[in-house]
This record gives sequence, C-alpha cells and structure tokens, in this order.
Amino acid sequence: MNDIQYDHSSFNMNEWFIVIALFFGALMVLWLPRRFSKKTAGVYLMCGVFCGFFFDHTLSVLPVSYYVINDTSHFEVMDFFSHVMYAPYSFLFFYLYDLFHVKPHNSLVYILVWAFVSAGFERLSVIIGIFHYENGYSIYYSFGIYLMVLSLWVTIYHVLKNYGDKQF
Repeated sequence: MNDIQYDHSSFNMNEWFIVIALFFGALMVLWLPRRFSKKTAGVYLMCGVFCGFFFDHTLSVLPVSYYVINDTSHFEVMDFFSHVMYAPYSFLFFYLYDLFHVKPHNSLVYILVWAFVSAGFERLSVIIGIFHYENGYSIYYSFGIYLMVLSLWVTIYHVLKNYGDKQF
C-alpha cells in the first residue's frame, strides 16, 4: 500500500477544526439542560462515535479506500479525535428530536433536514482537509449513508424511550 500524504505540516486547519469542534461540542453537551439519564445520554453520545468510526473505517481502508482522513492514509491520533467529534453531533440529534417532540409521522422530515446538515458539515470537512475523496467517491454516497444512520438513530430513540429504563 502506498502511503498518501496530504499535508506535511504538523498542526494546521484540519486539526484545529477538530479540536475546536470537540471543545464546543463538549460545552454544548455539558450546558444543555438535562433531558436524559446518564446511561441514555452515554448511549446517544456513543451512537455518533460508533457510526463515525464504523463507516469511516469501512470506507477508508483497503480494499475499498474511498477516502483518506486527515493528513495521511495511516491512522493517527487526530483521526481518533475526528471520530469522537461525532459524539456531540449525535447527542444534539437525539436532544432536539426529544425537545421538539417529533412525532413518528414527521420523522422523515427531521431525518432529511439532518441528512442535509450532515452533508453540509461533511462538505466543510472536505474543504478544510479532514476528508480527501478517492476512487470516485462523492458526497452523494455519504448522503445515503446519513439517511440510513439517522433512520437507525430514530429507531434507537424510540426503543430507548419505550423500553430503556424498564427493569426486566
């Protein structure tokens, strides 16, 4: 495998973006009024980390390798933090879904709005240099993945809302 190097400087805009997004995301999670138990909030935070890690590593490693994350094709510490950056994003998705009391028949609109927001955030990440597309990959593929993941998250929300705190 050839090592792909997109950036030779040690710390630049893509790393700063990740650090700043993590900082403000953590502040947001801590400052928002509490709506969920600690267990449920932990699950909602981990949904973002797990899905980001799963799809980024499914799509960015051989034999597929549709994109490179950050500066090189090798896994770096900032790559890990770029996955943790998804945690506040997923928390906000669940938080607003609960806050606005989105009814199941309106979930599709909510999912579509968040899919467009996600695609916009990814586009910004491409411009900044967090993602480098390869082998014909485009944001349209990501949009389909966002629709799938966000639909799964709505299902997880309803399962936890209906059965999460019940003792069996």
